[in-house]
This record gives sequence, C-alpha cells and structure tokens, in this order.
Amino acid sequence: MFPRSTNETFAQKLYQTFKDHKRFSKPKLARSDFTISHYAGEVTYQTELFLDKNKDYVVAEHQELLSASKCSFVSGLFPPLPDSSKSSKFSSIGSRFKQQLQALLETLSVTEPHYIRCVKPNNLLKPAIFENNNILQQLRCGGVMEAIRISCAGYPTRKPFREFVGRFGILAPDVLIGSCEEVSACKRLLEKVNLKGYQIGKTKVFLRAGQMAELDACRSEVLGRSASVIQRKVRSYLARKNFVLLQFSAVQIQALCRGQVARYQYECMRREAASVKIQRYYRMYLSRNAYQKLYSSAVLIQTCIRGMAARCDLKFRKQTRAAIIIQSQCRKYLDRHHYLRIKKAAVIMQCSWRGKVARRELRKLKLAAKETGALQAAKNKLEKQVEELTWRLQLEKRMRADIEEAKTQENAKLQSALQEMQLQFKETKVLLFKEREAAKMAAEQTLVIQEVPVIDHEMISKLTTENEQLKAMVNSLEKKIDETEKKFEESSKLSEDRLKQALDAESKIIELKTSMQRLEEKLSDMETEDRILRQQTLLNSSSRRMSEHLAISTAEPKENGHNEPLSALPSKKFGMSDSKLRRSQIERQHENVDSLIKCVAQNIGFSEGKPVAAFTIYKCLLHWRSFEAERTSVFDRLIQMIGSAIEDQDNNDHMGYWLSNTSALLFLLQRSLKSPGTVPRKPPMPTSLFGRMTQGFRSSSANLSVGPLDIVRPVEAKYPALLFKQQLTAYVEKIYGIIRDNLKKDLSPLLSSCIQAPRTSRGNVLKSSGGSNGNSPPTSPWGGIIDNLNGLLCTLQENFVPPVLAQKIFSQIFTYINVQLFNSLLLRRECCTFSNGEYVKSGLAELELWCCRAKEEYAGSSWDELKHVRQAVGFLVIHQKSRISYDEITNDLCPILSVQQLHRICTLYWDDNYNTRSVSPDVISSMKILMTDDSNDDDDDGSSFLLDDNSSIPFSVDDISSSLQEKKFSDIKAPEELIENPAFQFLQD
Repeated sequence: MFPRSTNETFAQKLYQTFKDHKRFSKPKLARSDFTISHYAGEVTYQTELFLDKNKDYVVAEHQELLSASKCSFVSGLFPPLPDSSKSSKFSSIGSRFKQQLQALLETLSVTEPHYIRCVKPNNLLKPAIFENNNILQQLRCGGVMEAIRISCAGYPTRKPFREFVGRFGILAPDVLIGSCEEVSACKRLLEKVNLKGYQIGKTKVFLRAGQMAELDACRSEVLGRSASVIQRKVRSYLARKNFVLLQFSAVQIQALCRGQVARYQYECMRREAASVKIQRYYRMYLSRNAYQKLYSSAVLIQTCIRGMAARCDLKFRKQTRAAIIIQSQCRKYLDRHHYLRIKKAAVIMQCSWRGKVARRELRKLKLAAKETGALQAAKNKLEKQVEELTWRLQLEKRMRADIEEAKTQENAKLQSALQEMQLQFKETKVLLFKEREAAKMAAEQTLVIQEVPVIDHEMISKLTTENEQLKAMVNSLEKKIDETEKKFEESSKLSEDRLKQALDAESKIIELKTSMQRLEEKLSDMETEDRILRQQTLLNSSSRRMSEHLAISTAEPKENGHNEPLSALPSKKFGMSDSKLRRSQIERQHENVDSLIKCVAQNIGFSEGKPVAAFTIYKCLLHWRSFEAERTSVFDRLIQMIGSAIEDQDNNDHMGYWLSNTSALLFLLQRSLKSPGTVPRKPPMPTSLFGRMTQGFRSSSANLSVGPLDIVRPVEAKYPALLFKQQLTAYVEKIYGIIRDNLKKDLSPLLSSCIQAPRTSRGNVLKSSGGSNGNSPPTSPWGGIIDNLNGLLCTLQENFVPPVLAQKIFSQIFTYINVQLFNSLLLRRECCTFSNGEYVKSGLAELELWCCRAKEEYAGSSWDELKHVRQAVGFLVIHQKSRISYDEITNDLCPILSVQQLHRICTLYWDDNYNTRSVSPDVISSMKILMTDDSNDDDDDGSSFLLDDNSSIPFSVDDISSSLQEKKFSDIKAPEELIENPAFQFLQD
C-alpha cells in the first residue's frame, strides 16, 4: 500500500490529514502514536507494525487449496473469492479485514439486529453472588451503559399533531379556544404541561422516553378530577340552597348586633389615639430642648481642649526638631574627631606592628639553621627512650606470662586442696549425723527403762569431745576456703594492675612514636629550608657555577633519604655556556607541582567518557612515588586546590565536573593504595618528595629507557596518602551534598504550589495537563520540577558522573518530594480535597514518565520513594469512600500508611467538586480505637503522622568502586599543556 513509507511517515500523514478532526488527537510525549476518542473513552494506538499488516498478503493458490478442503471448518474459514481483478490475487490481511467489515456493516444496515450482552456476576464463578462494581465495570467496558444513554438521548415516541391534540387537549382546554393551528396548539399544550426535551417536527411531535407515560398519567388524573368536580358541583348546589336561606337570616341578626358594638369600640379607640398623640409631642419637645443644650456645651468644650492640645503639640515638635538638629551636628563633630584620631593611631600601630613582625620573622630565619642540631639531639633522645620502653614492655610481658603460669599452677593446687577438704567435711558431717541418730536411739531406750537409771559418763564425754573436734575441723576448713578466695582475688587484682601498666606503656610508646615523626618532619623542613638558603647563596655568588647534567648525576642520596648540601658538590663544566645558571632542584620540583595544579584547576574535559584531571593527578603521584612518602606537601596542595575550586557552590555544572573527577580519583586510590604489610617490600627509595622527583629527572635527563607503568597497581601507602584518601572521600560527600541541596533549594518553591491546584484551572486540571498545545510553553509547577530534574540529569551525563551517585541523588530528591507533599497534605486542610488529589496525581504521572525516560541507570528506584504520597493521593481521588471498609484501606489502598496518617487524611478530606462524603463513621471509630491502643503502648506519638527527610550520605567508597569497575583508564589522553613540558613526558608512555 505504501512501498517506501515507515511508521513515522505514516503517523505524520495521519497528523496532517486528520489534525482538525474532533475525534483524532496527537499524544504529547510520543512521536509515532495517535489517539482516537471513542464513545467509551480515549484510546491511544501505536503505529509500530501498522504497515506490516498491509504488506502481509494472502496467496490465491493457498486460498483455493484451503477452500477445497474436505474439512467443513477449514473450508468455512477460507471461502472462495471471485476473480474480479488482479489486485484480489495479492490482497493483504488488512484489505480482507476491511472487506469483511464492509460486508458486516451492509448486513447490519439491511436487518434490524438485537444484541444479548452476557455479564459475569462474580469472579468466584458461584451462584447467588453479585459484585456490583465488577458488573458495572463490565457494562461500561461492553458499551451497554453508553447504548442506554444514546437510546435515552433519542425520541422513541412520535405522534401526529391531530392525534396528539385530540388525545391530550383536555390537559389545557384554554389552548383549543379559538381558531389556531395544530402546531401552535401542540407547542402551547406542551408548555402548559411543563415538559422538557421534546421536539416539534413537520408532521409529528417527538417525545423522549417516559414522557408519553407522564402525559397519559396527567390525562387520567384530569379525567378523574373532572368526574369528582361534577359530583361536587351537584351536591354543593343542593347544600348551598339550604345554607343560603339560613345564612340570610343569621346575617341580618349579626349585622345589627355587630354594628352597635363596632360603633362603641370606634369611639373609644379614637379618644385613646388622640391622648397618645398629645403625650408623644409633649415628650418630644422636652427631650429636644435638653439635647440641644447638652450638645452646644459639649461642642464648646471640645473645641477649646483640641485647640490647646494642638498648640502644645506644635510647640513640642518645634523644640524636638531644634534639639535633634543640635544633637546631630554635635555628634557629627565628635564622631569625626574620634574617627580621625583612631585612624591616625591605627596607621601608626600597623606600621610598628608590621615592623616588629618582620624583625621577628628575620630572627626566626636566622635561628632556624641553629635549631637543627638541637632537634637532632632531641630525636636521638626520643629514640633511646623508645628503645628503653620497648625493652621494658617486653620484660613486663615476660614477667606477666611467668606470673600467669604460676598463678594457674597455684590455682590448680588450691582447687585440689579445696576439693579434698570438701570431701573430708562431707564425711565428718555423715559421721556426726550417724552419731546423733545413735544418741537419739540410746536416749529413747533410757526413757523406756525408767526403773534402772544407769548413766555412762565415759561415752558422753567421748561423744562430746569428738563433736567438738569435728566442729573445729569444720571451722578450720572454712577459714582455709576464705583464705584461698582472698588469695585468688589478690592475684586477679595484681594481674589487672599489670595489664593496665602494660597498656599505659604501649600508649606512651605510640605517643613517643608520633612525637618522633613530628620532630622528623620538622627536622626535614629545617633541612630543606637550610638547603634552599644555601642554594640562594650559591646562586648569588658568581664564582661557583655548575653544569646541570653534572649536578644531577653526582647528587647521590644518603641512607636516611636526604641529599648532601649543594656546597659540597664539585663544580665542573660539561659543555654548556657559563652564562646560564642552573636552577635549583627544589625550585624545579615546586614548579612541576605548580604546573600540575595550574593545569588541573581548569576544566580540561573528558577523554573517552573518563575525567582527564583525575587520571593526570593519579599518574603524576604514582610516577613521583608520593604514595610511599612519609612526608610530602603535594596532597595538602591538591586538597587546597579542590577546596578553592568548589567555592562556587551554586553552579551545578561546575560541581558535577568536580564530583566526576574526585570520584574517579577516589576509585583509583581505592584500587591502588594498600595498607603497610599487604604489599611485598621494595628496595629502599628516597623518602622525601624532592629526592624521588630528582631521581625521575635524572632518569629522564640521562635518556634512560623506562618501561611503561601500569595504570592501576597496588602500592604500599604511608600515612599522608591514607589521610589524602580520607580527605578526598570527605570532599566527594561534600560535593554530593551540595548538588543535592541545590536541587532541593530549587524545588522547594515549586513544591509549595504543586500541592494545591490553581483556582482558575481547578476544574480543568487533567485537561490542561493532558491536552495542552505544543506551541505554548509549560507554566505549571510540575513542569518546572521536570525541567529541573532534566537539567540536573543532563549535567550529570555531560560530566560522566558515576551512575550510582546519580541514583542516590535522585532517590533522595524523590524522598524530599514525597516528604514535602505528604506533610502538606496532612497539615493543610485546603489541600486534602478531591480536586487537589487529581492535580497531584497528574503531576505524579509526569514524574513517573520522567523516571521511565531517565531509565533505571540514573533514576534507579526513585519512583518507589513516592509511595506515601502516591497512596494518599490515590485514596483522595476514589469515589464512594463511605463504602470502603478499614481492611480494604489498610490492605489494598494504603498498606504503607500508619493509622494516625489515615485518620488525619479521613478527617481533613472534603470534596469541592461532587460533595461526596469521606469514609464511614465506623471506620473512623475503629481508627480512633487503634490510635488509643498505640498511644497506650507508646507515648511519643505527638507528630507520628509526619515524615522526616533523610539528609545522610547514602553511599560508600565500595559503591563507587563497583560502578567504575568496568572502566579502563589506559586510553585516556593527557592534556597537551603538560605533554609539552619535558618534565611530564612520562604521561605519554
């Protein structure tokens, strides 16, 4: 049909052809889709594979073969077609469907069809169960409701004028009086009956459904009323005839009596009215005279008092103004005089203080060289103290081990002795118990034999002595047990004291080591300063001139990592002109660091989607071996450079650039730096930065072949490198927080207007959001939010920020939107309405569309962060809330909301469009019961229905490493500014 057309060209042709059709519209956010407004609603069609249906044609031979099948079902599916033209031989599926649809329409137009609609009563497929909402949804989707509406909208009843007037003329007899046409009579008759929605045709009257029944009901009512009226008239005529005779006689009598009484009452009333009128006028006269006297006196007093007050006020204002002018001039003179004196004194003080500070700095510089010897001696003393403390600590550990062994042996001996004593104690107890029983038996026998009282004194004495001995043994055993327990406690106390002493000694050793490191750093700084001063003196003296190559080749580092002073180097000529002086090594090293920082501080862009600045810094530090240095200032200068670069916190583009560079550098450090002990030992290298850079210069100047360095390799990191890694982590978190807070700051004024629909467009919120013209720019706050999110997403993509950081930023931003919108719904009653729910729901749909377009790589799970406001808005826009139970709300509609939040929304809800009610009182009472139970369990529920915003840092260094694991840094090109410098030739290798 369209041999060279595509889906997009087909869509453009549809847009051009049907752009003015009322049933055809173009979606806002799609290029090849179109929307058709059916009777049941708008349906969006996609043009993908639309043209393929017209290209899929049916072969005529296949058609004939299948139509000739012996199976009736197959032959019925493919009836034979008439060979009318050549086009039918290659007819497509679309054309076949069009022909079948045309035949069906012709059949329907000829016949009078009737439809039977089957409805599924419930989803359980059981009898006697009707689900109203499900059945209503099926009727709406099947078009039954629309068909009923269309039939009701028509005119099923039609009557000619003559028949209509003849049948219903009794409803308004005055219409038929006189000579009038049937059309006008029908119109006046229908107006009298107050019918609406009818139509008058040329020969008939067209009535809507039910109006004919109303007219028949009115006609039967008029006929019944007429019969009752006739009966009433006849009966009333007979009754009236008798009543008139009686009434005439009664009226004559009553008239005479009432006339007499009325004349008497009239005379009394006339006299009373005259007296009241006289009294009223007299009282009015007296009151008016008194009021006029009082009014005149009050006016006179007020005028006098006001005039006196105005004169006093004018006098006071003149005096105040004059005093203010005098005071201002006086204060001006005094302040000017005091300022000139202070200025003069400050200038003198500044001059004297600056001179004093300059002299003090000069003395410090003079004494700096003398202090190196004292610092070296203090270092030696501290080393000796550390050795002594380590020896003492080892001795203490050995003594502690010996004491613990002796203690364990002694405890084992005491425990064995204690067990033996306990066994002896038990045996003595058993013997004593037996002897007591024997004594009791003997006493019973003596009681039985009373005639011969014989007392064995020897046995009693023996028993008493044995009893006393057993008691003494028990007491001695108890004392021994107490003594052993005391010894055990004393030994445990001694061990604890010795353990504390050992820990104190270890802490002192650690402190001494840190102080030694500090002193070594001071000493190295003093030596470098001394070296610089000596080099300056050598440069000033014209007699000593050196060759650059000779100085580099002869400068050998000592074992402690420091170089010999340049004054001790021999001066030789190596072929260069004597007029050029060699710059010092330290100045060259500082210049290289300065050139690196100057280049990196600028925006040098990206290479192959990776930041060039981070790669350059890492490769320079790796080449200079700064990670293995115990003292260096390169890391501090880099940290200062990053801190000064991110001072402009309002520029998200600048912040995104530095977030990409710092995160990439942190990833490289994470993969490269290892703690001491995890990397195999290397031969000793110069410990100072300048020695390592000198070695690099020596190797480059001597044209030695150096193998290519690995881009990322494990390095044994010292304390400065680990500290730099921690500081860099803190800067990554700081830049991340700045970008997030900037976006929050931009979104906060928009969110305040997003929660409440504008009054001018509150009724047409959905229309304006869904069918706005493409020419007019979006003015809604939701459009502003989408623009801000798109701007930040473009910034992060342009700066190649790791996707994990973008996911965390947008997740926290969506959490902030959720908290702000949800808290506004709970705190403002004017926002908790049906129309605002529709407005917020349309905005959330735009956010969902943005998440789909941003893809999961950058959006992540941001859409899930809006679950509170999504469920609250979904509850607001539900119709017939009074029919919903509490279980349906908590389980299906709002499972994540708490009872306090649901109760707040249900009590604040009000419908400004349809005046629908909120949930039933039973649901609210059950919520209150649950709230009281929760309040009894937990007392801190004063503001439990509000949400809190989380501003923490939701990622770690491992997350960044996992996101950048697949990137390769071997194909990054170094900046040309550094490549042109001969000291940075290693960047090209």
